Parts: sequence; C-alpha cells; structure tokens
Amino acid sequence: MDEGFDIENLYSLHQKKVYNIALNLVQSIEDAEDITQEVFLEIHRSIHNFNHQSMITTWIYRIAVNKSLDLIKSKKTKKRFAFITQLFHPQTGEQLYDIGNFIHPGIDMERKEESRFLYHAINKLNENQKTAYTLSQIQHFSQKEISSIMNLSEKAIESLIQRAKANLRNQLSNIYTKRRK
Repeated sequence: MDEGFDIENLYSLHQKKVYNIALNLVQSIEDAEDITQEVFLEIHRSIHNFNHQSMITTWIYRIAVNKSLDLIKSKKTKKRFAFITQLFHPQTGEQLYDIGNFIHPGIDMERKEESRFLYHAINKLNENQKTAYTLSQIQHFSQKEISSIMNLSEKAIESLIQRAKANLRNQLSNIYTKRRK
C-alpha cells in the first residue's frame, strides 16, 4: 500500500460524494451503497497503482463512475429489456403499468412527480450524456473535473452536457405536452 494515503481518511473524506455519484447514476439506494463499498475496496486493492498523474479525488470519482456504469450495463440484459418494453405502449410509448420509480431521497414530496419524469428522461440519455449531465448538474462538478473523471476533453464534456440538456428539454416538453391533452 502507498504510504502517502490513509484509506480510512480517504473513506471519511470521500464516502458521501462517492455514494451520491453512484446514487444519481444507478438510482438505487442499495446499489449505491454496494458500489460505495466496492469503490473503497478497489482503492484499498489498487492504491499502489495510483500514478499521481491526476488528483486522488479524480481517481476515486472515476472509479465510482466506472463501477456505476458497469452495474448499469450488467443490468441491461435481454430479459430485462423485454420486460421493460412490455411496460410501454409500442406506438405511443406511454407507460402501461406503474413501475417502481426512483425518487432521490433529497427530493421534496411535492416535487416527486417532476423528479420521476426527470430521472426517466435522464435514463434515456446515452451513457456519456447521462454521466456528464449527472456529474455537472446534480453533483456540481466543474467541466474540468468531469473531463478528468471521464477522461475526455473539456470541449467534449461541454458538448455532452449541451446535447443532454437539449435531449432532456425535448423529452420533458413531449411529456408535459401529452399530460396537458
């Protein structure tokens, strides 16, 4: 283990941020807790491989994002996809059955329905847009930090965030238009 880093100190300093990153990406309290544990186990196992080319926080948050995305990918099986597609009308895309929706624990009661629509729309974004948008708008990382975490240029991050916002505006305006009719 690298003598320069105390794992317990890293955990106490970064556990909440790692948990929040995971929670906002995987949208499951249980999965976010598991990912947080996995992140710090990974740090413990591989701290000696940390190359100091980035800040330790960037490295930690990159692990959190990667573990979250890995879990999301692993849950996207054909069986699950078939089940989900049966929940929506094939022509209109309207939800046929009420499925359990993720409501972020920090959301007020009166804003739950709005957040349900927002998280539903966020989940339709491609992986990079979802990650960049979540880190920027929900976790409040700077574009420079997101660039380091995602290992992309700041220009690419800016573009991803702008495209995510445009896609979300489009999706949410469609939802609100349908609800008014």
